[in-house]
Amino acid sequence: MHSFQIATPDRGIAAQLQNKIDRKTKPLGALGQLEAVAHKIGLIQQTLSPQLNRPQMLVFAGDHGAAKAGVSAYPQDVTWQMVENFLAGGAAINVFARANGLALSVVDTGVAHDFGGPREGLIDVKVAAGTANYIEQPAMSVAQCAQAIEQGAGIVLGLAALGCNVVGFGEMGIGNTASASLLTHCLTGTPLAECIGRGTGLDDAGLLRKQALLEQALTRYRAAGGDNDAFKVLAEFGGFEIATMVGAMLAAAEAKMVLLIDGFIVGSAALVASRLAPELLDYCIFCHRSAEPGHAAQLAAMQADPLLDHGLRLGEGTGAALAYPLVRAAVAFLNEMASFESAGVSDKE
Repeated sequence: MHSFQIATPDRGIAAQLQNKIDRKTKPLGALGQLEAVAHKIGLIQQTLSPQLNRPQMLVFAGDHGAAKAGVSAYPQDVTWQMVENFLAGGAAINVFARANGLALSVVDTGVAHDFGGPREGLIDVKVAAGTANYIEQPAMSVAQCAQAIEQGAGIVLGLAALGCNVVGFGEMGIGNTASASLLTHCLTGTPLAECIGRGTGLDDAGLLRKQALLEQALTRYRAAGGDNDAFKVLAEFGGFEIATMVGAMLAAAEAKMVLLIDGFIVGSAALVASRLAPELLDYCIFCHRSAEPGHAAQLAAMQADPLLDHGLRLGEGTGAALAYPLVRAAVAFLNEMASFESAGVSDKE
């Protein structure tokens, strides 16, 4: 697996960026979090006039062996059926991507379904027809995990070559909140019960069953001597969509792109990626705070301050697509808003 060379952005330009933000025709700090976003993107691009070019939304889809054991309220077939919905343009992420000028591609990382040859808008990097059931054995082999990471990196490097410099991350995979819960527990130390939520809508009995199954998976891993190494935990409990996303994120940061991070499942990939390369976080815009309980633990671990908090828990990258207009607005005020000097407005004494 190739090692990613992710550089911490040079802070030599930081003071100039801050000065440009501060001299805009507004009280100091009056644009709040948008100022931090503008500053961050200026640092990423090493310019006082950043540009967002060819924004791309990627929805990574994969199936989970553990879904058959009952960790989700929905049957596994929903994964491929939703991929068809994405390809037909009918899902929430399609609507929001269209509304906000984001191109959209779906990435088949390991859906247990044959989509019948090349399809418009579908990138086929299928590792296998879903992961193994991690309640009984590791979800994937080390080789499969490395392959998924490599393939994710390849997709993003292809986008970068076409001039794209902002990538939104989304996912689809029945059972993947369970996977994200295990990753979050192992990588943050938050008690497992606090990392587990209702996912697609489990009732109380379903939630208890999910907790019991995930405890069982964790007990098996610990009994075999499993530690909290990010790559090992990813191979043990991850999905192909999560592992492929990890590679895509690492490559995006290496290529100095802006990463739009969605909610709980995308957050679990960001958590893994940031443990493999802490510098990754300098390239991430955290788009929203999910209603899934484990997301708070992820955000705290990554010291992230998300842009939106609307009780979203849909996944698909919907939070990233919804936050994108704010990111665009942050860049626009930096580039287009008058300064006190240029507007001839009196500054405070």
